[in-house]
Amino acid sequence: MRIVVHGQQAFGKAVLEALLARGEEVVAVYVAPEQEGHKADPLKEAALAAGLTVRQPASYKDEAVVEEFRALKPDLQVMAFVTLFVPSDFLNVPTHGSIQYHPSLLPAHRGGSSINWPIIKGEAETGLSIFWPDDGLDTGDVLLQKTTPIGPEDTLGSVYFDRLFPMGVEAILEAVDLVKVGKAPRIRQDESRASYEGLCRKGNARIDWGKPWQQIDRLIRGCNPSPGAWTTLEGKVLKILDAKPLPARSPQDIGGKVGEIVAIEPDGFLVVCADGRFRVTRVQPEGEAKAPAGDWAKSASLAAGARLGA
Repeated sequence: MRIVVHGQQAFGKAVLEALLARGEEVVAVYVAPEQEGHKADPLKEAALAAGLTVRQPASYKDEAVVEEFRALKPDLQVMAFVTLFVPSDFLNVPTHGSIQYHPSLLPAHRGGSSINWPIIKGEAETGLSIFWPDDGLDTGDVLLQKTTPIGPEDTLGSVYFDRLFPMGVEAILEAVDLVKVGKAPRIRQDESRASYEGLCRKGNARIDWGKPWQQIDRLIRGCNPSPGAWTTLEGKVLKILDAKPLPARSPQDIGGKVGEIVAIEPDGFLVVCADGRFRVTRVQPEGEAKAPAGDWAKSASLAAGARLGA
C-alpha cells in the first residue's frame, strides 16, 4: 500500500519511523513550511535521511498541489500532527482516503488544545482518536479510540509524552492495518456530545489565587509545560510550573491573605489560596529560564509577606 505521511515535529517523525521500521511503502512526506529563522522540522530531516520526497506547500487549496499529490498515486494518507487546513479535495485523493490522529476522545475537545482542557476541567480520563478527516474541525468519522486515565499529579506533559504520544504511534499502525484488510470502521461522531474550547493561551492561564485549590491545581497542571500558568510579582510575570496543593483542614490553617507568600523553604515557597496553600517548587520568572523555586527565591531575595497577583 502506497502511504503518504503528512505531519510535523517529533510525533510526525515517530510515526514515519514506525511505518518505515515495519517495511511500509512510504512514497512521500508532507511537512508544514518552516518559519523564517527556525531549524528544519524533525519529520523533514527524518524523511530526507530516508531518501524520501518531501513537499511543503503553503496551502492545500491550490489545484496544482492537489495534482502533484494525485501523481504520487497514494493509497492512504496518514496525518500525524497537521495544523494547516486540508480540504476534502486533497483528503480524498488516496484510494482509501486519509486518516488523522487527534489527542482527545472525539467528539469531546475538538481543536488545538485538546490535551490541556480535560486536565483543567478535572476530567478523570482522556484519550486519542484516529479518525477520517473532512472539511470540519475534527468532525470526521472515528476509526478507533484509546483511553487513558488522568491522575491527580498528571500534567499536560506527562499525559502527552508518557502516554498519548506512544499510544498514538501504535494506534496509527493499528489503523493502517485495519485499512489494509478493509476492516477500518467509520463511526459517526455524536454531535450532541461535541465540545470545543479554543486554544489554551496565556489569557486562559492566569492564576486567580482567590479560587479553590482544586481549580488552581488543575490549571497549573493543565498548562505545564505550555502555555504555563502564571501570576505576577511586583508587576512582572512569574510562571508557576510545579506546585503541590496543601488543602486547609480549617480556616485557621490558611494563615494569610490570598496570594500572600507566607514562608520561604529550601525547595520553594508557600502561597495562600482561598482554601489552603500551595508549595511552589518550580518557576519561570519573566525573561529568565525555568528554575527550582527555592533557588530562584534565594537569588531574588524573596521574603515572606510578598503577594502574588496583587
